[in-house]
Amino acid sequence: MTRLTGRALRLTVFVGEHDTWHHKPLYAEIVHRAHAAGLAGASVFRGIEGFGASSLIHTSRLLSLSEDLPVAIVIVDTEERVRAFLPQLDELVTEGLVTLDDCEVIRYTGRDDTPPEPDTDGKNTEGKKAP
Repeated sequence: MTRLTGRALRLTVFVGEHDTWHHKPLYAEIVHRAHAAGLAGASVFRGIEGFGASSLIHTSRLLSLSEDLPVAIVIVDTEERVRAFLPQLDELVTEGLVTLDDCEVIRYTGRDDTPPEPDTDGKNTEGKKAP
């Protein structure tokens, strides 16, 4: 599992929901490549309304315009790892917006498959009552 705390870089990629790469959603290709590159994580967020360089507003409120809602792919990792990933985005993102922001990671923890062992007073190592 990747450990990440302190200074980091947040990469955000804004594309359309129906943008594709070799007949598969572009956002999925970006996430899979980020995973293969060993980045700390990636999340995809679907927008309910937005517009970009074309100035055409896409919204979920009107069925006729809801065909290509905006999506944002957010990746946070060390500056070195994020910058090493940028050439892949140059290949993939032909329309959209790519931004980089400095950020600070306060906490980055994954799900633990095994619950903490209870200590002698019936509480786990986090001080919570064991189930």
